[in-house]
Formats: sequence, C-alpha cells, structure tokens
Amino acid sequence: MKQLLHSVSQNGSGIAGNSQVETAEASDDVLLDAYSRAVISAAEKVSPSVVNIEVRQEIKTRPGADPRLPQETRGSGSGFVFTPDGFILTNSHVVHRAARIEVALVDGRRFQADLVGDDPESDLAVVRINAPGLVPVSLGDSQTIHVGQVVIAVGNPYGFQCTVTAGVVSALGRSLRSRSGRLIDNVIQTDAALNPGNSGGPLVTSGGDVIGVNTAVILPAQGICFAIGINTAKFVAGRLIKEGKIRRSYIGVGGQTAPLLRRLVRFHQVPVESGILVLSVEPDSPAQRAGLQEGDVIVGYDSHPVGGIDDLHRLLTEAQVGVRSVLTVIRRAEKLSVGITPEESKPRTVENE
Repeated sequence: MKQLLHSVSQNGSGIAGNSQVETAEASDDVLLDAYSRAVISAAEKVSPSVVNIEVRQEIKTRPGADPRLPQETRGSGSGFVFTPDGFILTNSHVVHRAARIEVALVDGRRFQADLVGDDPESDLAVVRINAPGLVPVSLGDSQTIHVGQVVIAVGNPYGFQCTVTAGVVSALGRSLRSRSGRLIDNVIQTDAALNPGNSGGPLVTSGGDVIGVNTAVILPAQGICFAIGINTAKFVAGRLIKEGKIRRSYIGVGGQTAPLLRRLVRFHQVPVESGILVLSVEPDSPAQRAGLQEGDVIVGYDSHPVGGIDDLHRLLTEAQVGVRSVLTVIRRAEKLSVGITPEESKPRTVENE
C-alpha cells in the first residue's frame, strides 16, 4: 500500500512538473507572438512611406583626360515621405552634390526628385517629388524613447527594397562626427542591423512612429549602428524647407584641441584643462579682425568654458550671427579678453563616400 501511494505521489509530481514546463513554453510563445506582431505591424505601417533614392553625380575630369573614362558615378540610399505633398527626408551624404536624383516608391512608381535643402553638418537633406497617393510616416518624439526599447529599421540595403531589421535602443545621447567635421549630438545607438543603402531610412518604434533617421554603421563592428534623433531632423527639415539651408555662425580659425599647462590653469583659474590651439586664421574673417593670432589658445566664449573644438561648434549657432561676443584667450602666458562678432558660416563642400 505504501509503495502504491509512493508511486501515485511520484506520478502526480511528474504531471505537475510537465504542466509547469508546458505553461512556461506557452508563455514564451505568447511573448514571441506579441513581439512578432509588433514588428509586423510597425513594418506594415511604415513600409509604404519608405523610398529608394538613386543618385547620379558628375565626375570632374581634368583637361586632356581620356574621354572613355566614366563621366558620372551612381549611388543609392533610402528615405521616407514625411508630408502628403511629397517632401522626403534622407541623409545628406546620400544626395550631396547629386546631378540627378530619382526616387522609387514601394509600389514601383519612379519619379525625378528636386533637392530642397542639404545640411552636411547634420547629415540630413530634404528632397521632393510630385506624386499622387503618397503615404507620410507618423513622426514620433526621440526624447521619449528609452535604452532597451524595441526599434525597427526599414531601408534598402544594397538595393534590396524595404528590408526590415529589428533590435533595441543600445544607448542614447551619443555624438557622431559628420563628414564636414562637426559633431552631431543626441544620436541614437541601436543594434538593429544596418548596411550600405540603409542610410536615410527610418528607425521606428513598435507602434510605427519614426524616432530616428538611420545614418551610419561602424565597420567591421557588429551591432553598432546610429540614427539621428527625429527631433533634430524635424528642426533641420523645417529650416531646409523654409530657407534651403541651416544658418550657423563661424569665426574663421583653424585649430585643434590642445592641453593647457597646469601652472597656467591654476594661475589664471581657467575652468578647463584644455583649449583650442589656433593653427591658422582665415583672411578677412571675424577672427582676423578681432586680432587672433596663431598660437593663441581659446578657453572661453562669453561665459562658457571652451575645452576643445566641439565645445566651440556647439556655441556657434545661428543665434550668434552678428552678435558681439568675448573670447577668452591664453596668449603665451597672458590671459586676454578678445571681442569678436561671428558671421554666417560659408557652405562647406564634402566628398561623398
């Protein structure tokens, strides 16, 4: 009798154990199904707005060059429609210096596009097509996303149209250097796989709202990809549509970040331990008119400490154009205050990669 009860007890515990395993497996299936449905829903929502952008660029040939050499290069990238009347957001490096831009929609229609504005310093650009029946994306808020949040990237890597990849937000607040040399701040890092051709495509939430513009990968690293926050893109796109460019200020110096001697930091009570070593001063620039010299070290701009080139770039915004300001400079062992009036920066030319 005892043996029978023991057998029943063992069988009972086995049944309970199997039940727990089945419950756990069912729970996993539910979670995976929910994840799949979220990715499918987001992809279906945003894919009709994603476009393939093909560009042609003329090659400048030297006099006497072989006429049989190619006269143009071709490239491609991604973009997405963000207004019903045909405005498309993409990366600057996709369309920069393009002689011809052609946009292919997901339904197979193709249209020639006009460049509305291009900002290499934020790696963003806006083009426009004249086409009926366009489906704009829903723009989200990149300030509301969190590390670990599921995100989906849609684009055209290597020409494979509307490729969908998924991952998570790996980090927020990254800085990425644009091709012009200026830092792009508040960049989103993600492990959603990106490849050449994804540039300019949308990074979206599980709800299908665009929270970033895919822009770069680090090769040969895996799972380290970047997107420009959509809040930055909204601002830049608005200015490009209104004015065709982004106004920024400049003072006209070439320099590099350099450490300061500790005794100078202590003696002058400088709040930074490095500054901008002036290597060159542009002729007829605000810096030349202010009397800046090669060898000066810039350590402050108005009331803001300047520890390097990137600090100064962040301060030289549109609001500083024509506004007289004060540079704090270390010249040899002397601390000087130099009055300067920044001007609007001149357009920079950068090469496509």
